[in-house]
Amino acid sequence: MIEDFLAGDLTAVDEALRKAAAAEIMPRFRQLAAHEIVEKNGPHDLVTVADRLAEQHLTASLTALLPGSRVVGEEAVHADPSVLEALRGDDPVWIVDPVDGTRQFVHGDPGFATLVCLAHRGELLASWTYAPALERMATAVRGGGARLDGVPMRSGSPEPGRELTVAISHFDFTTDEEKRVLGRLGTHGVAPRPCGSAGLEYLNVARGALDATAFSWENPWDHAAGLLLVAEAGGASGTVAGEPFRIAGGNAMPFASARDAATLRHILALLAS
Repeated sequence: MIEDFLAGDLTAVDEALRKAAAAEIMPRFRQLAAHEIVEKNGPHDLVTVADRLAEQHLTASLTALLPGSRVVGEEAVHADPSVLEALRGDDPVWIVDPVDGTRQFVHGDPGFATLVCLAHRGELLASWTYAPALERMATAVRGGGARLDGVPMRSGSPEPGRELTVAISHFDFTTDEEKRVLGRLGTHGVAPRPCGSAGLEYLNVARGALDATAFSWENPWDHAAGLLLVAEAGGASGTVAGEPFRIAGGNAMPFASARDAATLRHILALLAS
């Protein structure tokens, strides 16, 4: 069934993202009331009514598109961590981040996205990165390439000798040890900066506007869509242990993605030094 779904017209998924954003996210952009914003695990980890309602909207529409599928969404997992176990099961799974970059959304910054990835038994099959305030849609299908607004996209390689730009875990979300490890990228030839929306940073890598990312957390909803997007654009990713990133968890941290394999090796070597 999942093979037939992937072989068909996937624009219905695009439309599901656009409808969820139009109904639940964009009407609240720059219109949020104070009571519609809640801290989850600290002052920098926010959730809004838009996150919750958009995830509910997508859960209904995506499972209707692919009967028998399940949803692992950021807000559902926050409410019930056992939802993550679906990633290890036999059913197709939609991995959903309704508003990736909630802090940006709350502050009226358009740099946020809705992320969806379809996975099966740990394999990433198709992904959607939709930035509604920027009106951009990036898609990827395993073995079928990556596209931005319908146009094929390639990550390319950094210009030889040029300083590498790397988006890293924002220090508001890292431990002292994670800061120390990520600090290894502060060396000659590398220019690290704090990340914004993880999904949009992956898009930047996939379109060649950013050379690499290095992250110290493994929440699947933050990474699944972007990792497939980068891979299908010609990029590469892996953990500091030299292993592929496992979407179900248990990865050695940190891990990185990059425009090409050589850049990935360089970034991982610095992180492991």
